[in-house]
Amino acid sequence: MTAMELNYDKDSKERIPYEHYMELYRQADPREISGRCGIPYDEEKQEFCLRLMGVTYHISFPDYEAVHEPEDRIGYYPLETAVNARILVLRYLVEGHMAPSTGKFLTYREVPWGNVYLKQFQGRCLMRLAFGYGNRIGKFQEIMERIGAVKLDHGDASYEFEFINGLKLQFILWAGDDEFPPSSQILFSDNFPVAFKAEDMAVVGDVSIGMMKALN
Repeated sequence: MTAMELNYDKDSKERIPYEHYMELYRQADPREISGRCGIPYDEEKQEFCLRLMGVTYHISFPDYEAVHEPEDRIGYYPLETAVNARILVLRYLVEGHMAPSTGKFLTYREVPWGNVYLKQFQGRCLMRLAFGYGNRIGKFQEIMERIGAVKLDHGDASYEFEFINGLKLQFILWAGDDEFPPSSQILFSDNFPVAFKAEDMAVVGDVSIGMMKALN
């Protein structure tokens, strides 16, 4: 998919950042991107191989066209169609870094600058997750299983899944009842702050929940 095919208005807020990062991507050294982000690059095919929420994509360089592997039949492919997902991954390839995780997970409040964006994160991510699935635990479990997530023992339902190669999330739900509304928590593997800034990590939540809703 090229920039001209993306579904944004001429003067939308997505256009300028997309075009900015596309220019940086085209000028970059794909071998440097591969080493910095830990994303395999095939020099012969001129493409990266990146996993996003259970789907493997082949991303061309320098055109940034993403195509999922045919056997990955999840049913929704945000890196091919969703502007926020495409900008997020583009920013990661241009600016991000991969580091190994120690196995620990962080709340959004614990990441650098997380306190500054916490209110937005709560509205955009935690409340959407809670009120979207807190009273539909079965649907939440079904979607998590569909993307290959690993079941955990936290809350009323919880799963761990890989967002992008080596970067993992934990989604935790507590069902609502007559006295309390549903609630949720999103935890990030402790290598996330090396890969993404706090404001981008809120978009990670957006993209993840957006994919879940598309798979309803």
